[in-house]
Amino acid sequence: MTFNLRILPAFLMLLIMGQAFAQKPKDKVKILTITGTAAINGITMYYEIHGKGSIPLVLIHGGGSTIQTSFGVLLPLLAADHQIIAVELQAHGRTSDRNAPESFEQDADDVAALLNYLKVAKANIIGFSNGGTTTLQIAIRHPKLINKMVVISGAYKRDGFMPGFFDFMKTATFESMPQPLKDAYLNVTPNPAGLLNMFNKDKQRMIDFKDISDDVIGNIKVPALFMVADKDVITIEHTVAMSRLIQGSKLIVLPGVHGQFFGEMGSVNDSNKTPQATAILLNEYLK
Repeated sequence: MTFNLRILPAFLMLLIMGQAFAQKPKDKVKILTITGTAAINGITMYYEIHGKGSIPLVLIHGGGSTIQTSFGVLLPLLAADHQIIAVELQAHGRTSDRNAPESFEQDADDVAALLNYLKVAKANIIGFSNGGTTTLQIAIRHPKLINKMVVISGAYKRDGFMPGFFDFMKTATFESMPQPLKDAYLNVTPNPAGLLNMFNKDKQRMIDFKDISDDVIGNIKVPALFMVADKDVITIEHTVAMSRLIQGSKLIVLPGVHGQFFGEMGSVNDSNKTPQATAILLNEYLK
């Protein structure tokens, strides 16, 4: 089965959902997991390696998140077929901070430096939300590192966010940060001051968000798949525009809110098979 369509029609989504329901569970095989840290560009960067595969698949989480909050559901679905390298970025989770603001460019350089440290010459990359924008910056700044990229709910311009997003960010307080994200950070790094620091740096980065020009995006030559939810923080129109700028890219729109179709932050339950369907789509694209 191949997917050459730019937008996934409803009947095809139903077919894949049916396949996800019908698939027999794979025999449970213990997937090798390695955790580590690396001294990268002045920070100590945390990473995890799961499973085996010929081309590593890098997972880059969203803002305010850890590996688990973004990919706790999706990661094991993909690790059965890929070697996963999941990272935590500056000031997030188990990765230390530096005396500098967060930036998507710096995050891209940090991921590139980590892959160099791990002696990975080329990888597939999936980035979600802020991690999607970081993935775009990797494609801009370090294109030779990428075999294929998947940008989930990423943005390259301010007008790609839902109306009112930046007005909200200006007035957002620590109390408005979702409690599950707070709990997840403290579960892996029990440091309330670090959590508040991450919130403040994430907030400021979004307030200061600067557009990437159409020309820069259009010069990306990396094979790309763009995914977005129909009720996302990022608009469908923005995602379509991005996909049209990069020659040969593919586009999938799935039902749900931000991150729901792949199970971000535990947004699904055992009766919801959408993450399994998403994993089928991702595996098909990454073949």
